[in-house]
Amino acid sequence: MTVELTPHVQELLKIAMAQGLGKSPEEVIELALEGMVPHSRRELTEEEKERAKRAVEGLLAFAEKHHFKLGPGERIVDLIREGRKY
Repeated sequence: MTVELTPHVQELLKIAMAQGLGKSPEEVIELALEGMVPHSRRELTEEEKERAKRAVEGLLAFAEKHHFKLGPGERIVDLIREGRKY
């Protein structure tokens, strides 16, 4: 698929990459679309759902044990996206 970007969108991509929101224009666009269309992914299998449930339970236990709190305005999804940069 070929997509032509307006000068405005090109500038937004440059700004997003300069701020570390992606390593390439494709990655910035992918992350943006994932945030806009979260339900476009396939249905998870029961095994995947159970694995995700155990992962969340483990994270919650870690947070409880270490008294982890998010600051005002912080969201887990933002921390996940930040981690993807590295």
